[in-house]
Amino acid sequence: MKRILSLVASVAASLVLATAAHAQFGFVAGLTSSSVKMASADAISLYHAGITGKIPLGSGFAVQPSLLYQVKGANVGHLDTATDEDFKVKTGFVELPLNFQWGPQLGSFRPFVFGEPFIGYQISSTDRGNEHIRDWAKQAKNKLEYGFGLGAGLEISSHLQLSVQWFKNLGVMFSKPAEAGAEPLEHIQNFEGIKFSLAILL
Repeated sequence: MKRILSLVASVAASLVLATAAHAQFGFVAGLTSSSVKMASADAISLYHAGITGKIPLGSGFAVQPSLLYQVKGANVGHLDTATDEDFKVKTGFVELPLNFQWGPQLGSFRPFVFGEPFIGYQISSTDRGNEHIRDWAKQAKNKLEYGFGLGAGLEISSHLQLSVQWFKNLGVMFSKPAEAGAEPLEHIQNFEGIKFSLAILL
């Protein structure tokens, strides 16, 4: 039994080392266009940036975790009857997406498709609009986010990746009962939108 366990451990260690030897690390950044499901809401364009690493698994499969600063937001429309100013939600997250991808190698090009679960934690909130609603929104936002994305990309010469992704945060954005004026925000669904990314792998 000890010999079998030792053999299994040796094989597993060899696979890990072989995989790590082919891993690539680099940087990723791009445009995030997001909104919320609300009749008066419009999308706004923000950004994401961070570090990434690609680990090939063979047969066209790869896993690519990243650590991002991701800013999502939405223009939720006119909430304050005292002014004509729209209320804009804007939240920055430290986000950890885990990208599972597949694509065939075609010479110098590798088109691929992927699915991507992610989790994140709010580290900034810069909403704009009525001060009273803004203060409530900052306190009421769920700090923890989670969701998933689906997308496609093109890898060039194993060092440059261009990708587009549709993503959706799950759950509601606010966790506390709404105060006066903020009622339209209380039950809105969380962010969703499209991301365009450029990654450089070393």
